[in-house]
Amino acid sequence: MTVAKPSARPAQPAAACRVCGGTVSAFLDLGRQPLSDAFRKPDETAQEFSFPLVVGNCRDCSMTQLLHEVPRERMFHAEYPYRSSGSTTMTAHFTAVAERFLAHELGGADPFIVEIGSNDGVMLRTVAAAGVRHLGVDPSSGVGLTAQHGGVRVRDDFFQESTARDIAATEGRADVIYAANTFCHIPYVDSIFAGIDALLRPDGIFVFEDPYIGDILDRRSFDQIYDEHFYFFSATSVRAMARNFGFELVDVERLEVHGGEVRYTLARPGRRRADARVAALLDAEAHRGLAGPEPYERFAREVYAIREDLRTLLTGLREQGVRVVGYGATAKSATVNNFCGIGPDLVETVYDTTPEKQGRLTPGTHIPVAPMAGFRADPAPYALLYAWNHETEILAKESAFREAGGRWIRYVPEVRVD
Repeated sequence: MTVAKPSARPAQPAAACRVCGGTVSAFLDLGRQPLSDAFRKPDETAQEFSFPLVVGNCRDCSMTQLLHEVPRERMFHAEYPYRSSGSTTMTAHFTAVAERFLAHELGGADPFIVEIGSNDGVMLRTVAAAGVRHLGVDPSSGVGLTAQHGGVRVRDDFFQESTARDIAATEGRADVIYAANTFCHIPYVDSIFAGIDALLRPDGIFVFEDPYIGDILDRRSFDQIYDEHFYFFSATSVRAMARNFGFELVDVERLEVHGGEVRYTLARPGRRRADARVAALLDAEAHRGLAGPEPYERFAREVYAIREDLRTLLTGLREQGVRVVGYGATAKSATVNNFCGIGPDLVETVYDTTPEKQGRLTPGTHIPVAPMAGFRADPAPYALLYAWNHETEILAKESAFREAGGRWIRYVPEVRVD
């Protein structure tokens, strides 16, 4: 299958901000995209769902967001394939998060922690093992079942105001509400904050960590933009959002996971003193002009240049008869493949460790996904590293590929060959 090369698209009209109602101006159109985690069986013939993937920035509250919302039931369901514990790096990360909560936030009488988007229970397993009361809320029943098998209590549901009020009525209020790579998925923040207000104890905290727009701009990691990521947070936009819903931003912490994230801590006004890190990050964002259009417009130009460079490289290798495979059938690879027009004519196979994706086709461009054993058994000369956010772990694990002369292709922050 040959995928046509996309052309540059005209600017999109402005939209209303989902947080403050201000004006959102589009700065990057990545074309029509499929659901990023909808890996089809080879014999499926039904037309794929697609939507316009356009991202913009609010001129009033500085929140970066998608202009088009995908219905949540299409993305998060029983067959949702992502597993948080698939990476040893992320497993260690979430274990440390749980230990931190246990040591510093869950020491009172009958502590209770709620996680929004608990996935396969990788964080709450440590909390459960400590005998602390907990509840994961996740609408993807497949991963929820995995969590339950690991001893984690899970409610199969979307988190929203009605869910939170029901939990508060039956379980009591929480000391901590936590979300990792989940809060940015949820457009309806008004209902989320109403739920947090209903469920959180007066002195409790809401902690969430998600991709940081500053790192996305710096690293040109345009593949962080896909259907599941509706918001792209900064300290400036999070502070404005928190205040809009009766909370304050009291701490920020830069994280290296997933290509650069920030962990934000919110509390009710007057309950906690803001850490100096908040002011420092706000000042840094003001200095670089994150509230204005220029960084985003520059980013868009750089993304189009990456697309041209990547297509030129892959097309040249194809013309030479050189095999190229992909490493990691990630959700964000859907953005790369569909925006850049990369199908099986340019990348013959994508290797992945997730059983639910193996034997299927990548969304939109229909590249076959195969078990990771094939990457080692029949190595290609070049491998396109889609899972670049786990680069350190992958390069250590796949050292034999490089030692045998294999070369890694990267596209973040620029197209280059190792």
